[in-house]
Amino acid sequence: MILTGPAIHQAVIDGNITIEPFNPKQIGPNSYDFRLGNRCKVYKNHQLDCAIENPIKEFIIAENGIVLRPNRIYLINTLEKMGSTKYVPIIRGRSSVGRLGIYIDITADLIDIGSINQWTLQLRTISPVRIYPNMLIGQVTSWAVKGEIVLYAGKYSSFQSPVASLAYLDFHGKEK
Repeated sequence: MILTGPAIHQAVIDGNITIEPFNPKQIGPNSYDFRLGNRCKVYKNHQLDCAIENPIKEFIIAENGIVLRPNRIYLINTLEKMGSTKYVPIIRGRSSVGRLGIYIDITADLIDIGSINQWTLQLRTISPVRIYPNMLIGQVTSWAVKGEIVLYAGKYSSFQSPVASLAYLDFHGKEK
């Protein structure tokens, strides 16, 4: 069951959903519009390897933005710290951003219950497009769960967003 906008607002007030900073004007009929942060990571190499830690370049996105280029992955934090220990968040791009050819999550739209932090967006674009820190970039919906709740405690839980792939840990059987 998906929460409506008023139910999301009440869950934030009750402390069952975390959105910081929270702006009631960003609530939609059944979602919350979140903003783009300013920390970015891109892989230095164009060919990546799942079994190794791929080198990255980190930078702060200036107020005048950056131009996203096709065939690159841009890992950028959400401005808001978000999550819940009661509901499952699912993220999607806003339609106005999609109409510019921007994907905000390549495959990771489901956020595990208990993952409360700034999330790592995986931006990719069809054609060059300029984006800006603080712009409305995506929507988060909140879904009620059925069954025993087991909170997320995985390999991405102790890092500041954005986080590059830790897939190489799966090959080596150890946590960083």
